[in-house]
Amino acid sequence: MPRTCVLLMDSLGVGASLDAHQYGDTGANTLGHIAQACAEGKANNEQRNGALDIPNLCRLGLQNVVLSSSGTPLAGCPINENPESTWGYAVERSAGKDTPSGHWEIAGVPVIEPWGYFPNTEPCFPQTLIQEFIQATGINGVLGDKHASGTDILIEYGEEHIRTQKPIVYTSADSVFQIAAHEQYFGLERLYQLCEIARKLVDPYCIGRVIARPFIGEVGSFKRTGNRHDYAVPPPKETLLDCLKAANREVIAIGKTADIFAHRGIHQTIKADGNMALFDATLEALKKK
Repeated sequence: MPRTCVLLMDSLGVGASLDAHQYGDTGANTLGHIAQACAEGKANNEQRNGALDIPNLCRLGLQNVVLSSSGTPLAGCPINENPESTWGYAVERSAGKDTPSGHWEIAGVPVIEPWGYFPNTEPCFPQTLIQEFIQATGINGVLGDKHASGTDILIEYGEEHIRTQKPIVYTSADSVFQIAAHEQYFGLERLYQLCEIARKLVDPYCIGRVIARPFIGEVGSFKRTGNRHDYAVPPPKETLLDCLKAANREVIAIGKTADIFAHRGIHQTIKADGNMALFDATLEALKKK
């Protein structure tokens, strides 16, 4: 029986989308810029040297994709006149810049109405929302309340979080409300409970996801774990996954895919943490069917 395997490498773009200027992303081309940096020797280290070396992907036509999308050749990778695959690139129709937008559109449901976002200010969350969150969860306050890197904010607030038991709340350029807490000192299940409550509270703000960001370790060595959990709003319409499931075709989600689709249209979820683990899990799943 024929099968389809969709592999997504998030954030590895091949050229700016039509609405890039709205988000300060004019000229974006992550893969192209990586290749250029490699060709200029800026990525040389003990593990690698010289131009970007991806012969299998180039054989399949990846450099053709980059040139067609961005108008700029992929540095160090000559154009393959006869690629061994059918290739192409997509121009997103969805409004906004967020993980569910891209995933849902790939599955046939573009996001037409824009997501809600929190401003890049301190504090960034409406105080009414924070007060409702504190009251509904029974916590004694929050830390953070700003745009931040998920690793930097642990360095900044991790010790205080352990001492005060206040969860760390923060956001990013995506439509997200993120909550970080220590798995041992705060509790993983307790963190999940907070996220379930927050999911309902952010609905009026049209926020796409509430994300649990658990971490472990001691001061100076905090580390995020693979127990992340995304609480996403469900797609507004039936996606390709729903249609496949209704047609009795098995749908297997690997990594955080099930979370992004609010666990709809999926038969089996396989958890994995990190790029290599995700690809290994995918290969193992393909062997079993």
